[in-house]
Amino acid sequence: MIKKSLLLLAALVGVISACQRTEAAPETADVKLVTISGDNLITPAGDTLLIKGTNLGNWLNPEGYMFGFKNTNSPHLIDLMLRQLVGPVKAREFWAEFKDRYITRADIEYIARTGANTIRLPFNYRMFTSEDYMGLNSPKEGFRRVDSVVTWCRDNDLYLILDMHDAPGGQTGDNIDDSYGYPWLLESEECQQQFCDIWREIAERYKAEPVILGYELCNEPIAPYFENMDSLNALLEPLYKRATAAIREVDPDHIILLGGAQWNGNFEPFTDWTFDDKIMYTCHRYGSDPTADAIRGILDFKAKTGLPMYMGEIGHNTDEWQQAFCKVLIDNNIGYTFWPYKKLDGSCMVAVNRPGDWDTIVAFAEAPRGNYQQILEARPKQAVAQRVLEEYLDSILFPACVPQTTYIQSINLRP
Repeated sequence: MIKKSLLLLAALVGVISACQRTEAAPETADVKLVTISGDNLITPAGDTLLIKGTNLGNWLNPEGYMFGFKNTNSPHLIDLMLRQLVGPVKAREFWAEFKDRYITRADIEYIARTGANTIRLPFNYRMFTSEDYMGLNSPKEGFRRVDSVVTWCRDNDLYLILDMHDAPGGQTGDNIDDSYGYPWLLESEECQQQFCDIWREIAERYKAEPVILGYELCNEPIAPYFENMDSLNALLEPLYKRATAAIREVDPDHIILLGGAQWNGNFEPFTDWTFDDKIMYTCHRYGSDPTADAIRGILDFKAKTGLPMYMGEIGHNTDEWQQAFCKVLIDNNIGYTFWPYKKLDGSCMVAVNRPGDWDTIVAFAEAPRGNYQQILEARPKQAVAQRVLEEYLDSILFPACVPQTTYIQSINLRP
């Protein structure tokens, strides 16, 4: 299905190179990691680190809006749509090409050239299991992809935050965690055990890797529209303690990042920030006025704990708003990674050009497909669908993307 362009060859060379060049990290006793001192992060060289960078969103946790979809808005719904569009074999081929092309060594090198110092890598827990995900059911896939990014970051002096964006059972209860409409993780013993087991396995592999800044346990837990939100919130800190304990069985040194409830914005559920001496907190903010008043609760919590706070996601606004909010964050010693690095059309660091006839794919994704007759009526001709998907896969390679100059400048980086 997929044509092999010269751009693809360059990307595959990067992936193969990363797999070959990933070196064993030093023994734990010899490794020097980013550490915490008060509300500062300290590099192994002893310098204060203010995080500045971006998120590799949509790569290992596809989101509908980054493709121009609205209703088809989570990984498993996108996968189902592709299977209905071109069949299961072609869908698997699409995902294989997508993962090889969306983020390559060239992307990481470009991020480094902008002056960023940190990348946040969102991933779906299924990449570390035998569950079907993005065309594979191999627990090795997650490590293969993370190993590549670790190598690329090491070669470009970048730190990496590992973010479990989609946890077992779902931690959010919305499309962003690829779940089923409720944060089952908070109430399921089986899901919590799997959550802890995966983090322990990840920590075992990367315990001596200095490129890894830290482990972000889960993204934006507990959406704000559940009637039992308060009781769910009360379960979050115990879950964080349990997962931290699992990680500490194998990795005593890496920083662990804890996100607030309700889109990483509510820190009132947390009452104990002394249970581990290497934890910090992470917040998110979209919209609102670009002033300190918009994050007053976050600033108050930061002052109360005396620990570092990091804005893991922010963006999708005007250049002026982003520039103003960056100043607020810097003035309050809060590092940041803007969301996302790459997506269709813009509002990111590098934009993917919309392929011709992409609206054909969007129309199918948005059409009613609740029964077989509806699928049949909505499906475009196979030749058209496959051609457009091929064009999209060519368009996501870094050389085909367009750096967004004023956007990059607005977040205190250089294009």
